[in-house]
Amino acid sequence: MSRRRGQAGDGKLGCILWTFLVGVAALVAIKMVPVKINSSELYDYMIEQAKFAARQSPEGIERGILRKAADLKLPLDPKYVNVERYGDNIRMRAQFTVPVEFPGYTYNWEFDFQVDRPIYIF
Repeated sequence: MSRRRGQAGDGKLGCILWTFLVGVAALVAIKMVPVKINSSELYDYMIEQAKFAARQSPEGIERGILRKAADLKLPLDPKYVNVERYGDNIRMRAQFTVPVEFPGYTYNWEFDFQVDRPIYIF
């Protein structure tokens, strides 16, 4: 008569491993999702400013981008924000790095947003 392998209670290591993996995935999500949401909100703001760029100067748009980044707690340095008009277009660029800290490791998430749109004069 053969003995059955894998009796009840023998699979605890698999459960521990899956619990650990779910915990790591949750930690990554908790740390990175807010950064992604805030950075996407800044990019949306830049696109919105490009739509109405005829109303303000490039310097005013640049100040608005820096103010929005500060509101979103994004480390945007003024020397890495560039807004310029050329012809009937506007070009914006914002570069920044957000350090995302994990236990024992810091991930530097780099962002480089570029918006190049025509200026609509109403």
